[in-house]
Amino acid sequence: MKLSLRERVLALDPAIIGIAAGLLVLGVAVLMSATGPVAFQRTDDSLYYVKRQLLQGVIPGMLLFLFFSLIDYRILKKFAFPILVGCIGLLLLVYVPGLGVRIKGALGWLELGPIRFQPSELVKLGLLIYLAAWFSERKPEQVRDLKEGLLPFMGVVSIFFFLLILQPDTGSMAVVVGTAGMLYLAAGAPISWFLLLGAAGAGILALVIKLSPYRIARFMTFLHPELDPQGQGYHINQAVLAVGSGGMMGLGFGKSRQKYLYLPEVEADSIFAVMAEELGFIMILAVLALYAAFIWRSFQIAGKSRDRFGALLAVGIGSWIAIQSVLNIGGMIGIMPMTGVTLPFVSHGGTSMAILIGAVGLLAGIPRFANDRS
Repeated sequence: MKLSLRERVLALDPAIIGIAAGLLVLGVAVLMSATGPVAFQRTDDSLYYVKRQLLQGVIPGMLLFLFFSLIDYRILKKFAFPILVGCIGLLLLVYVPGLGVRIKGALGWLELGPIRFQPSELVKLGLLIYLAAWFSERKPEQVRDLKEGLLPFMGVVSIFFFLLILQPDTGSMAVVVGTAGMLYLAAGAPISWFLLLGAAGAGILALVIKLSPYRIARFMTFLHPELDPQGQGYHINQAVLAVGSGGMMGLGFGKSRQKYLYLPEVEADSIFAVMAEELGFIMILAVLALYAAFIWRSFQIAGKSRDRFGALLAVGIGSWIAIQSVLNIGGMIGIMPMTGVTLPFVSHGGTSMAILIGAVGLLAGIPRFANDRS
């Protein structure tokens, strides 16, 4: 039975939409507070980053949300392989002179006329769609088979591992590969293989770090930030100072001291530190509870889905948000190396925000079709 537009909107998952909307509103408010001084210093407009977030991230993201939430997500399965090829092509295009743009040392942006975007953000969703479709077509015994499951999976993921490492974009690589691993586990991979892949990935990453001077410096800074407090260790020291300054109740919204050009990257990966400084430990626990609720609801949608493709998509999106949040927050409180990944729904970033909101739409629409055998 064909549903009207109103009926399709009402059929979307209200919990996912409500939690995501709450995080998004919080994110815009925190971005407004955190970036005022640096935005004014750079552009004479204290709302510069908020305006960019709305125009380049939230509004395009809402259009993607409507598209993904109102279509039958199962249609994407037919385009899984072209999506995979397109993702690889976009990552290769950054090496074409005149198209690839290097920002802060990473060749991770494409500039097509007036449009500039990060292909790695599209890959987070694109590879997830491909792997969910690929695994959904295989029986559990095929997933556990060396030739039919493990080796093809490793081959596809390795392509993205090395393309992202070469940019270099270790943070996006960790999110993409980590999400792929969780999807493989959810598809029925043996725990022993999952652990083996994790160990192999860690070994390869260690080798990559050893061969790259800047990665060695960043890793040593994580281990001993006090050794170079004005150099490599400055960022993490200021971030930890900001988080600690918030105490239990926080300094108050808008009253961060570190955002006044002391803490680098307040608009991007450091925004959690400003949020913790202003809101304090108790409110941060509430924010973390929202992230946990989003992830938990994603897994609930997966568990209730009779459609394997939809279930794997839901697991993948939930895992993506979980991994990226842990990497960002872990770096800000000094328990993990800084990777430069953004905090979902909060950090400034047009491409990342637009794709993330689109993924929320995809997730919210899964329950409508997941149990439909038509």
